[in-house]
Parts: sequence; structure tokens; C-alpha cells
Amino acid sequence: MLMSYEQSLKILHSHINTYEKIEKIAITQCLGRILAVDIKAPKNQPEFLTSAMDGYAIQFQDQDKALEILGLTPAGTMPEFKVKAGTCVKTFTGSLMSQGSDTLVPIENVQVKNNTLFIKKKVAKGFAVRQVGENYKKDEILLQKGTKLSYSEIALLAELGFFHISVFVKPIIGVLSSGSEIKDLGECLDHPAQIHSSNHIAIASLAKMLSSQARIFPLLKDDKKASLSMIENALCSCDILITTGGVSMGDFDFLKQAIKEYTLIIDKVDIKPGRHIKIAKSNEKFIIALPGFPYSAMVMFNLYAREILNSWLLQSKDYICKAFLQGTYQKKTPHLEFVTCNIKFKNGRILANLEGKKEGSSAIINNLNNKAALMMVPKECEILENESLIDIIFMP
Repeated sequence: MLMSYEQSLKILHSHINTYEKIEKIAITQCLGRILAVDIKAPKNQPEFLTSAMDGYAIQFQDQDKALEILGLTPAGTMPEFKVKAGTCVKTFTGSLMSQGSDTLVPIENVQVKNNTLFIKKKVAKGFAVRQVGENYKKDEILLQKGTKLSYSEIALLAELGFFHISVFVKPIIGVLSSGSEIKDLGECLDHPAQIHSSNHIAIASLAKMLSSQARIFPLLKDDKKASLSMIENALCSCDILITTGGVSMGDFDFLKQAIKEYTLIIDKVDIKPGRHIKIAKSNEKFIIALPGFPYSAMVMFNLYAREILNSWLLQSKDYICKAFLQGTYQKKTPHLEFVTCNIKFKNGRILANLEGKKEGSSAIINNLNNKAALMMVPKECEILENESLIDIIFMP
């Protein structure tokens, strides 16, 4: 009896240990990298009351008075004056508020005659004054370990004064495609029974999209001895080895035999596509043997290799959600099915449809084009009716 998808994920996670490969890099080079430490605020920001506009720092209760202008405080300078009753200080955007002041009156609200300020339009107490710790308080966790660094996070690191930052080393995903029928890019096909390999290109691209490095190994012909040797050598230089082809029931499917030389933790799962998947471990490294059909290989990488990478790099599974099916779907197999679908967002709802998706084998790469998602069709289900609420998985 085949294990369920849920059982396979539970087994897989029981074998995933903490990923501890960390390096320090300059923040100018860390776009898209995964933070390996928590970042705390070393101090309040701002540390002092700060002006948010150009105007005059006053005491709130003095707005009906003629105020003496003591001087000015440019941005980037420490205030020289102390505001008392009947006085004010000209203050600029980003300037520290002078001691004793609590409100800023914008320039457009005032009139100046000689050295005296008259307020034409009053403001509320504390107007245009940034409070201490408005951005963040001392010791507040600003960025959590596992954060994927984008432009705003990098800007925050710069504001905090960081130059080097600790990030996870990108896991190395090795890709080993097999099959005597496949030719590499640039090679001529000798006859119509041969095809150009696309799996190694697709898997390498997926790996890069999931914050990893890709290492593509030479294509492997259907040879038992070569399969054993190639897997052993490839494992020396990667964290996860993805193989494609050679895992089903054919006479020349030697990869499935080679993988059994390692600690096999998953052997076939009750899903479509990819039920012949095999996952093995070699110490802390994983070998994931995927089917040779391109659609199957890409879907299965998303379902299993992505689980490992997410665990290692502390990424949430925010790519799984609910959607409403537009149209009907007749189930094709007795397994849990993962079917490509289109996604639209309309009137606050996520809608899934199968427009333009071709039925057939798991070799149809173009079913995954145009940001396709995966619709999960439960094992027990026979048909999904229009407006059914379904689970979908967004591809990277």
C-alpha cells in the first residue's frame, strides 16, 4: 500500500535537521539572501523629539502670543536654544526639537515680523513632532532570523549602521538527469526517439528561485555501474541531489537501484504525478529521485525539495491557500492529484480555472507556464463542482 502525501511529509520532516551553514556578506550584496540572526534595535529611533516638517518649535500653550525667535536649528546639528514661555526656535525637517518645546507650527501657518513670530493658524499639541522610539524601541526585534532580505530590509540594516550581515549559505542543489534517450543542450538528435533534456535546466532554475545554488552534473546514461559512481561523486559537492528519470518500473531504470544503496526514507507515494518518487539520506544530505517526465519532475521538486529548503532557511509555507474553482474537474486517477491551474484575483476572492491546460501525460511542460499554480484534488474525490473551495499551491 502506498503511503499518503501527509505521511511522506511527516517522515521527511523527521529527517530534516537544523541548517547551520552561515556566512557574513556586505549588505550591498545581500539582496534576496536569508537572514541567519535576529536583528535588534541598539537604541531608540529617533533618540530625541524630532521635527517632521519645516516650521517653528514652540510650547503648545503659547499659540496666542507673539513669540521671540531665539534662532534656528538646522538638521544634523544639536539644538543650541531652550524654549521658554514666549519664545520659539526655527526648526527644519529632521532637526531635533529644542529643549522645552513640544509642538511644531508649520511655516505656512505663521507670519514673521522682524524677529517676532505670529501664529495665524493653530495646531494640535505635538503636531509634526516625531516621538522618541517612533521607528523602533531599544532591543525591539526588527528583523527575524529567516527573513528574506529585500530593499526595505536592506535600507533598515543601513540605517542601523550594518555593513556586514550574517546570512545562510545558499544550499547547493545538485541536478543529475538520466536516460539514454536524452541529449544535452547544443547536441544534435540522432533520431526521433531522442529528446533534448529540460529537467536539469528546470530544476536548476527552481533551485535558484528558492534561495539556493544549482550545480548541474553531466547527463547520465542508463547504466547501473555509472549510476552508483555518479551519485557518490555528486553527493560530495551538494546538500541535496536531485535525480530525474530511472525510478519507475522499466528494465533500464537503474537509478532506483542505486539510491537503495543509501538510507531510503520514502519509497513511492500515493500521488499523481510522481508516485514513484524515492528519497534517501546520506548523513545530512538528501537524494531525491524524481520521475523523468518534466512536468512530474518540476511538481515533485516543488512538493518535496521545497519542504527541505523551507525548513533549512526558516521560510513559511505562505504559498498554500484556498481558492474557488471556476468550472468542474473530473478526477482522472485514484490518487491525490496535483493539477495545474490558472489563478485570478477578483472581488477579494482567489479564483482557479483550467483554461488552456492540456490533458495528457506528465510531459506537458507548457501546462506550468504563465505563473500556473497546483490544484490539490483529494484522493477520495471523484469530481470537483463549480465554486468548490480547493487547496492550491503557488509555484515559486
